[in-house]
Amino acid sequence: MAADPAQPRHDWTLEEVEALFELPFTELVFRAAAVHRRWFDPTELQISQLLSVKTGGCPENCGYCSQSQHFKTATTASKLMEADAVIAAAAEAKAGGAQRFCMGAAWRDLKDRDLPKVAAMIGGVKALGLETCATLGMLTPDQAKALKAAGLDFYNHNLDTGPDYYDQVVTTRTYQDRLDTLAAVRDAGMSTCCGGIVGMGETRRDRAGLLHQLATLPSHPESLPVNDLMPIPGTPLGGSAPVDGFEFVRMIAVARLVCPKSVVRIAAGREHMSQELQALCFLAGANSIFVGGRLLTTDNPEKSADDALLAELKMRPMTRKAAELA
Repeated sequence: MAADPAQPRHDWTLEEVEALFELPFTELVFRAAAVHRRWFDPTELQISQLLSVKTGGCPENCGYCSQSQHFKTATTASKLMEADAVIAAAAEAKAGGAQRFCMGAAWRDLKDRDLPKVAAMIGGVKALGLETCATLGMLTPDQAKALKAAGLDFYNHNLDTGPDYYDQVVTTRTYQDRLDTLAAVRDAGMSTCCGGIVGMGETRRDRAGLLHQLATLPSHPESLPVNDLMPIPGTPLGGSAPVDGFEFVRMIAVARLVCPKSVVRIAAGREHMSQELQALCFLAGANSIFVGGRLLTTDNPEKSADDALLAELKMRPMTRKAAELA
């Protein structure tokens, strides 16, 4: 293993990543915290907010998702929101302290007919001075270029898990499909937002496999969300056992070590995390959270709880945009 994991590498082996997971907990967190301080101010967090601009009715069968049409859940399908309503929500998010606004649509892939409305949303949010991100399913190279031209800073397209466990989670699209969309995004000149989910029944080796995939991409994802599964009744993974808190912190720490310049986000799952567990994640290298009471279709801590946490930890919003950190 290279002596200085603070410097970005793209030649990690799976065995090296696994070895990081096996370090004594305090040693792993110490190493990750040291690397974090080389690239970031450890007292800063990027504050993001997420809006579902088109909910439900998705033809994919991702086993964790309440929006799949394959499963009977409490989620009701809706049409794509109007751009004005999305821009108004973004303005409200900015007034509440958000620095980045993410727009998510429950689609398998973006259709060309929806591009003008999506482009209007992106342009309007960008004009507010917010960093823009979208997750709209698979993209063609031309669609990626169109989104870039509309002002999109980041495109989110998660790998979900390691390649060996992937077909236990979703079978309606392949791992290569996801990698192809990431390539189209990079080639269009946009930043990538790409991570995954823990708590879906995967092993530690599968978690290492996900981070190995991210760390060996041609460029590391500028934004790396780590989701702690929120089990949804009616989905195949609705009865999944929670991941141990220390294991979640290990995931954050290893992500920081193998992708040292990425903004590592605690995404879904903070609703059931203690303040102490979140603080450990920040110590281990997480430096972004989603705010607002909802994440697509699942709960998220209320603003008052997040404000209290950041005040207690004496942390503040990030002074630079993530796009400027890449």
